[in-house]
Amino acid sequence: MTELENWTPARVKQALDAGEIVLIDVRTPPEYMMEHVRGALLMPMAFFRADALPTQDGKRIVLHCGSGIRSGKVAQAAMESGLKPLAHMEGGFAAWKKAGLPYVGTDPASGAPKDMTAD
Repeated sequence: MTELENWTPARVKQALDAGEIVLIDVRTPPEYMMEHVRGALLMPMAFFRADALPTQDGKRIVLHCGSGIRSGKVAQAAMESGLKPLAHMEGGFAAWKKAGLPYVGTDPASGAPKDMTAD
């Protein structure tokens, strides 16, 4: 069986910027609405269906959640259903923010989406 690839947030950012991956966020809709990686698609863990993911067409699918726990579970289930190659972002969105990478957050004054950078 193929091992699940664990990618650092920096590697995910580089591959996302280069158009080499499809990034799937498995958090809940409210979590995604409050803040998310620009370009990430939402497929919550509760509704996750590996057969409904976009075709890869040479792009690796990378899964992430808030901490890496949910996306790790989803990734294992997806691999067991035959989805390969597949990667998982280590540490999830928390690690993305800790690395100081940009994301879309919510402007507290207006509630509108706003480009953010972790402090």
